[in-house]
Amino acid sequence: MIHIREIDHVVLRCEDIDLMLAFYRDVLCCPPESFLPGLIQLRAGRSLVDLVPASEPVGGHNMDHLCLRVEPFDAAAITMHLEAHGVVPGEVDQRSGADGEGPSMYIHDPEGNMVELKGP
Repeated sequence: MIHIREIDHVVLRCEDIDLMLAFYRDVLCCPPESFLPGLIQLRAGRSLVDLVPASEPVGGHNMDHLCLRVEPFDAAAITMHLEAHGVVPGEVDQRSGADGEGPSMYIHDPEGNMVELKGP
């Protein structure tokens, strides 16, 4: 079984990253947390909204992935649970999230949306 604590972050692919930054920063009052090459992270409560440039026009389909915070993060148990439901889990690696670095894996939902399962 997987216990989801909250949404850790959402990554949006942006055709106009400056416009998107202004919207999330100024309109929704999400303060910028970090500016990295190709990535702007904004704080949205306990979660993050990540803005990345779109490599091609997105036409309304602009979510790169949704990250769900999972606690506890037992990679073997999560893998077994996913496989029992016919879901192919990705490799576990250390990745950054709203609470810093931690283990995570990528999966895809039935419509092809990428979902990151992230531990503490």
